[in-house]
Amino acid sequence: MRTAHGGERAAAPPRARRLGCGTPMGSERTEAREQPATATATAGPGPGQRGAGRRAANACCFCWCCCCSCSCLTVRNQEEQRLRRASYELSREDLPTCEESPSPTLEEASAWAQSFDKLMLTPAGRNAFRQFLRTEFSEENMLFWMACEELKQEASKTIIEEKARTIYEDYISVLSPKEVSLDSRVREVINRSMAQPSPHIFDDAQLQIYTLMHRDSYPRFMNSALYKDLLRSLSEESAEA
Repeated sequence: MRTAHGGERAAAPPRARRLGCGTPMGSERTEAREQPATATATAGPGPGQRGAGRRAANACCFCWCCCCSCSCLTVRNQEEQRLRRASYELSREDLPTCEESPSPTLEEASAWAQSFDKLMLTPAGRNAFRQFLRTEFSEENMLFWMACEELKQEASKTIIEEKARTIYEDYISVLSPKEVSLDSRVREVINRSMAQPSPHIFDDAQLQIYTLMHRDSYPRFMNSALYKDLLRSLSEESAEA
């Protein structure tokens, strides 16, 4: 390149040109630089992005799963139920036997449908209900309630402490396969009282389990084949007599 005085000016070294402001000179270079950015902004998402969008739109769980039927949750629930059943079967060996009681009369069994209190009032009613709870893998609720009733009858401090510790380990401890369902408030009260247990240490927990059986299991027992078959059998015996 020649200067105004006719001399020639040496061309700038390549590194000097690269270290400039970096802005292309001329409208053509400017357009060439802007076109890729425009294309990128207007282009749709790539195959991977479109797939992710479909997954997000079809997701039916809080976390994304492999399909919309929530099969992952179904499998998880089935596995938890299987483990609970296996754990329950292993603990069956330690369960106390049913109470000794004569067979109920038709009038007595019919009265169980009137109220849950009447069902729980007699050993025959408790045995029949306990047999039903066993089919639902929730027999520990009845066993816990019965253990609390026995504890209330004790007067010896040594026996109270021993039975309270046994009840805690069998039905309150989270490590027990027979753990009953209690809220955190009741558990905290029990934990604080275990240092010096009284015959009524589990009263709140016992009431909570009693209410749970009343509202949850009792209606199903009334509609169960076990109860209907018992009534039918007693009716036939009464008719023959």
